[in-house]
Amino acid sequence: MKFNTKTIHGGQSPDKAFGSVMPPIYQTSTYAQTTPGGHKGYEYSRTHNPTRHALEQSFASIENGNYGLAFGSGLAAIDAIIKLLNPGDEVISTNDLYGGTYRLFTKVFEKFQIKFHFVGMENADKIEQHINPKTKLIWVETPTNPMLNIIDIKAVSKISKKHNILLAVDNTFATPYLQQPLDLGADIVMHSATKYLGGHSDVVMGALAVKDKDLAEQLYFVQNASGAVCGPQDSFLVLRGIKTLHVRMQRHCENGRAVAKFLQQHPKVEHVYWPGLPTHPNHQTAVEQMHDFGGMLSFTTKGNNFEEAIKVVERLKVFTLAESLGGVESLAGHPASMTHASIPKEEREKTGVVDSLIRLSVGIEDQQDLIEDLDQALNG
Repeated sequence: MKFNTKTIHGGQSPDKAFGSVMPPIYQTSTYAQTTPGGHKGYEYSRTHNPTRHALEQSFASIENGNYGLAFGSGLAAIDAIIKLLNPGDEVISTNDLYGGTYRLFTKVFEKFQIKFHFVGMENADKIEQHINPKTKLIWVETPTNPMLNIIDIKAVSKISKKHNILLAVDNTFATPYLQQPLDLGADIVMHSATKYLGGHSDVVMGALAVKDKDLAEQLYFVQNASGAVCGPQDSFLVLRGIKTLHVRMQRHCENGRAVAKFLQQHPKVEHVYWPGLPTHPNHQTAVEQMHDFGGMLSFTTKGNNFEEAIKVVERLKVFTLAESLGGVESLAGHPASMTHASIPKEEREKTGVVDSLIRLSVGIEDQQDLIEDLDQALNG
């Protein structure tokens, strides 16, 4: 089954009760039993729910995995992965990553004696110097947030397998439409399903997909034991969103390309970060592991002026100044004061998150309207 068909039919079948094409919303916490332990596969909705189960099957299908898990948020999904570790274990993480992930790693899990090394992974060879017998997980985000760096998943996978280390990849920016990390050697793929998978800025959710049965069972145990699951209504909404993922992503990519080329030529723009540009330092790796380059991009205004960057995002009219990304509407953000404010300034700037950096989630509106909006905001 090809990807575009999987988004609609992958892991899905009509409801057995009445043939409903879309899975019903099973808005229930518990299920009747004929005898203690005698049930139809569902006993309590924290553990299993038919609507969530349908969504989890969809997650697995579109990522070419065998098992999927849905959580109450992307951070809850990451939390479940880190709970596979023990005190004293170490993690090697991408150094340019979502601020919430950085906060979870450093403010929550470091106090449980899990050590994190934040490494620039654009050159995978840099990873090995941080590996020791305590290293249990490599955390990769690609494209990275917000600098759009590209990390070679195959190259990192070779290193992780050589040392028998788990490899997890945050695939939120790319989505499985653009790249499928499990096929490139990852053990776990993670999504903030709040973003492109849901696609309509109306739900908060996290997703995991894996191929290995033993690993899946460990994660299912954490999911049930910790309880950070999503509800059936949210599951229904993301299932609906996935059915249009392929057509939305095609337009996101088209508009992202047009906006990136426009910004690259604008006299008030210093740098544009979008992996589809031949000038991007990781462009060739992106060509090799991605099918297209997505609708996420960042740029800096000339002079690295905090106040000017703030004025630009405040002047936007079609782009909405807001947190998050991946919806049908175009969003703009200022990472230093919004999504990455939890990362200390000196750490942010090491990875390029300077005061003039603006991040765009390019939506599916008419691209000329988006370009004209950016032009007027930059020109003041």
